[in-house]
Amino acid sequence: VLFRSEVVSRRKVWQWYIGVAALWFVSDWPFHDLAEESMFAAHMVEHLVIAFVTAPLLLLGTPKWLAQMLVVDTGLLPFVRWVSKPVPAFLLFNFVFIGLHWPVIVTGMVTNSFTHFAVHLAMFLTGLAMWMPVISPLPEVRRISRPMQMLYLMAHSMIPILPASFLTFGQSVIYPIYDTFPRLFEWTAIEDQTIAGVIMKLAGGFTLWGIIAGIWFKWTGEQAEWDAIERRLRADDEVRGGA
Repeated sequence: VLFRSEVVSRRKVWQWYIGVAALWFVSDWPFHDLAEESMFAAHMVEHLVIAFVTAPLLLLGTPKWLAQMLVVDTGLLPFVRWVSKPVPAFLLFNFVFIGLHWPVIVTGMVTNSFTHFAVHLAMFLTGLAMWMPVISPLPEVRRISRPMQMLYLMAHSMIPILPASFLTFGQSVIYPIYDTFPRLFEWTAIEDQTIAGVIMKLAGGFTLWGIIAGIWFKWTGEQAEWDAIERRLRADDEVRGGA
């Protein structure tokens, strides 16, 4: 493969390790036990970290040769190309993200280890698909333009408003299983789900809008560079024309 001689930068190495560390933190004791045996708010943090921290950092930290070995060499490229298009990626991720917070699914997660693993795997894989249009490490799967990246992420930031509103303003317990668990900080189950709703909307929203701001600054910087190049070329043409 062409890129297997690529030198992996220190930045990519750090992105990879931070992504793995974030996944480990929310998947092991004590945070994992807190999420599964006491607080739905901690459970929400688990899902947001998997989708909005681990997935993008692992993509950013993956060198081209490794991405090609995992996708191109295994024959998965046609599927990955399709699932990485903005519309399928958007629909798939949000269907899974909202669906996995359905009470029946949440109950299955905290009572069955296989269901728990399958839910987190689905969150991780659809999280990868969600970020591919923005930070694809594969030359064969092109990133969308900077303006489209901003619009795409803006759309993602709007979807959680509905489920977050149900959690934040609900007057009854949405997840009865958490009402049977021992309470931490003496929070009631309704207070717990209210905090979870706030985390879903604000933490997810701030993360996406922070990235949107970063993309905007990078895009305007690139536009300024192109404008400067265009002015220099125009000036050179005028000098040659005058000569």
